[in-house]
Amino acid sequence: MWAGRFREPLDEGFDLWQRSLAFDWQLLPYEVAASQAHAQTLAASGILSSEELSQISIALESIKSSYLGSDGGRLWVTSDTYAEDIHHFVERQLVKHVGDLGLKLHTGRSRNEQIATDLRLFIRDRINVLNHALTTWALSLLKQASTADEAVMPAYTHLQRAEPVLVAQWLLAYVEMILRDVSRLSDCATRLNRCPLGSGAVAGATLALDRIITSTSLGFASPTANSIDATSDRDFVLEYLQCLTLIGLHASRFSEEITLFATAEFGFVELPEAFSTGSSAMPQKKNPDLTELVRAKVGRIHGATETVTLLLKGLPLAYNKDMQETQEPVFSASSQSIQMIVLLGRFTNALSFKLERMRAACGTGYLNAMAAATYLVHKGIPFRKAHEKIGNAVRLGLETGRELSDLSLLELRQFGEEFGEDFYSAITIEATLDCHDVIGGTARHRVQTALAIARERVEVLARQYTGKSHANT
Repeated sequence: MWAGRFREPLDEGFDLWQRSLAFDWQLLPYEVAASQAHAQTLAASGILSSEELSQISIALESIKSSYLGSDGGRLWVTSDTYAEDIHHFVERQLVKHVGDLGLKLHTGRSRNEQIATDLRLFIRDRINVLNHALTTWALSLLKQASTADEAVMPAYTHLQRAEPVLVAQWLLAYVEMILRDVSRLSDCATRLNRCPLGSGAVAGATLALDRIITSTSLGFASPTANSIDATSDRDFVLEYLQCLTLIGLHASRFSEEITLFATAEFGFVELPEAFSTGSSAMPQKKNPDLTELVRAKVGRIHGATETVTLLLKGLPLAYNKDMQETQEPVFSASSQSIQMIVLLGRFTNALSFKLERMRAACGTGYLNAMAAATYLVHKGIPFRKAHEKIGNAVRLGLETGRELSDLSLLELRQFGEEFGEDFYSAITIEATLDCHDVIGGTARHRVQTALAIARERVEVLARQYTGKSHANT
């Protein structure tokens, strides 16, 4: 590609080492799409005749068909031992189809703008795939929340039992995280949706190309505003990877809780056999391999984020070969994230919650102490004083091996005359739930409302990303 300037061949080891075709082969559909858009712009500028445009367009479609028709195209593309990268590969294939006319397509463009465009198209596409997978996982969580109805479980702070909450409330917490993840990805897609084609190597194309043609053809909102920034910008790559890190973090927290809840010590969850493995030594074991691997994947995904951060931090403008190293982290993190979320959706659907065991866990450990203090607040006692009185009652319960509901009224009144017969009805599990009667709280009617709102929000995403309604989920 630069033979006119050079007289010596590249060192063979260096040549193989610096090539990117081994990983950027998967950009072929996006390289073809960008090349088709560029051909249209060249035709509009009079560089290509209508007949030449037709020949190139047909040839590019044939190249894409060969890629799609050969088991993903990897072996077909990487078997070219001469092509340096995906841009060079497509050009070589184009020459095979249309001869020297294929060389004409590079008029008015640079690989610097080509890779910037291809990566934007790739990430934009993967964001749609990820949002589809996240929506499907959210639907699985909503299905479990609906099935759980008014079932209760302990909520934890500091990994100690704190208060009872509805199982649905706990599941909806993860739905909220997913909705934020989809929102972040969508914001990222909006920001990256500017077309670099026409930026040239750094200073802009040397021909009077109509950049609106390429931008519109590829579904971008507009051309990029600055040619230097367009060819050197990888903010969108880093922002995308940061989004993936948060998705992995949320998936990991869910997986950690499920892993804990599936232990004999908790006994809240029955792991689905289709997503578990056994032990080669201990016949009784059922191991939570899926959730353990999800916990581990966030390390790899975040590692990709750190790689790109460190890669970009000291680069001068504009394009530098260092940027080639942004591609593999993006490809790997995308693949891992998509597979992880798709599997989590199916895994969540298959989970079985031991609701009786979860409810029983709410009956011990003074999880109604907050509700008991609230009872005294309604009797006119300042909360700090109410807290102290109930703390004394809890101490008596601990010393005598009883729960608050087991203490007699006479015993309770040694801590305050405000205690009455209505105290016992105020500290049942249902009353303890319903005293959290605020937006976002675990009061039963509040959770039903929150569940309905969450269904509506996820339904909007389902229509957008899955193409069908899930209104009955």
